[in-house]
Amino acid sequence: ARLNGHDPYAYLKDVLTRLPTHRASEIGQLLPHNWKPV
Repeated sequence: ARLNGHDPYAYLKDVLTRLPTHRASEIGQLLPHNWKPV
């Protein structure tokens, strides 16, 4: 996350919150280089 300019704590917190309800086909959106904070 840090290599992509994101705060690692904010990234992990957001991804772990979204993960249970995210579609498997869209999991690539949660990778650090694609991630957009809400």
